[in-house]
Amino acid sequence: MNLSNYFWYFSGVLTPKFCDDVIKYALSKEEVMARTGGYGERKLNKDEVKNLQKKRKSDLVWLNDTWIYKELHPYVHMANKNAGWNFQWERSESCQFTKYKLNQYYDWHNDPFDKPYQRKEGDPDNGKVRKLSMTCQLTDGSEYTGGELEFDFRNYDPNMRDESQHIRSVPEILPKGSIVVFPSHLWHRVKPVTRGTRYSLVVWHLGNPFK
Repeated sequence: MNLSNYFWYFSGVLTPKFCDDVIKYALSKEEVMARTGGYGERKLNKDEVKNLQKKRKSDLVWLNDTWIYKELHPYVHMANKNAGWNFQWERSESCQFTKYKLNQYYDWHNDPFDKPYQRKEGDPDNGKVRKLSMTCQLTDGSEYTGGELEFDFRNYDPNMRDESQHIRSVPEILPKGSIVVFPSHLWHRVKPVTRGTRYSLVVWHLGNPFK
């Protein structure tokens, strides 16, 4: 899918109080080791954990509180319109509060699964797919080093690959309270944190399969 805008950002739009409230609330809850889609919720053995952490190493807390969505949803709607995507979407998954500490990261990935969610009849996620992803910056970029969110547009022939042209970081979202929204199929990564801790909030927005 070729796009005229691969992401849309809002710099420093969430209040410091909101960011601090989310951090305090999330840190009061039990955190779990971050996983990728293929590992499910089952208990992992040491080799599986080792293999998983070659791809992703961070800790997270799941949140699904109305007061959080109320702050975020207007920016999803604005980005969807302003970027010209106009994707149909109708609900959001649980918010993923992610803690990236020293040497933690998430290597290249995109967010959709290979088929729509197959849930029980009546589950609102049943038959839906991830269409829009959102990352919210809860800590200011001055509080850590590393941890850059980067995109790889991958819209080029292999012999034309030039990372300086096709890999893009988003320094515009380093201020605390910034938001970036992007189509979920876009490849992205979080580079290793080398100092401090980066707190972020990630939310996926679901709709019917593309037609």
